Amino acid sequence: MKLFKFFQYAYLVFSIVFFYNVVSTYLNEGTLDIASLLLAAAALFMFFFRKKFNKKLENTDDK
Repeated sequence: MKLFKFFQYAYLVFSIVFFYNVVSTYLNEGTLDIASLLLAAAALFMFFFRKKFNKKLENTDDK
């Protein structure tokens, strides 16, 4: 179960890394890196999705 929580927060870390890449590319080159922005959004979505799924899984394990 702890492995699932690790991957849940790994998505959050990847989201921060991709968002940092978007901001640094924009500030240095003046272009918006759409691919990294989409990956950051997808990783953030996966973080919240996995968090909700893990919470639901814990509730069913308690019964």
